[in-house]
Amino acid sequence: MDCGCIACRTGSSLPHHGEGLGLHGDNLGTDMTRPAKIPVTVVAIAPAPGSLADDVAVVQLPASSGHNHAEGESCAVCAGQTDVRTQLFNLLEMQKLGFLPAISRVVVDASLVKDIEQVRAALVGKLPATALRDHEVARRFVLEG
Repeated sequence: MDCGCIACRTGSSLPHHGEGLGLHGDNLGTDMTRPAKIPVTVVAIAPAPGSLADDVAVVQLPASSGHNHAEGESCAVCAGQTDVRTQLFNLLEMQKLGFLPAISRVVVDASLVKDIEQVRAALVGKLPATALRDHEVARRFVLEG
């Protein structure tokens, strides 16, 4: 099937059209369509193992990264481990690369986080964006509950 995408135009042997890499046929969208937003629920109690559907991703936020700086401060390494927007962006990237199946929703386990409202604030745009990935997360995910 030739849909006019770059993979079809170049004769790429990469799988596409719903075959796993997210170029077509899943919730990643194409250059011409806006993908559906993925709902995110932030919980203060960790979900029981096996209690969620297979297409639900769980992101567990750690209490801190363990670095030697004051509580509440962050460095680049901390942001990569503890920032909810970074974690959601990483989910998108893993899905694009074919390491994860399509995701219908995300549950963020913030049971170890001191201030769960900061997690919610990051997801609704009340905290300043610190990287372009934050804008992609805002376009692709929506906070529920």
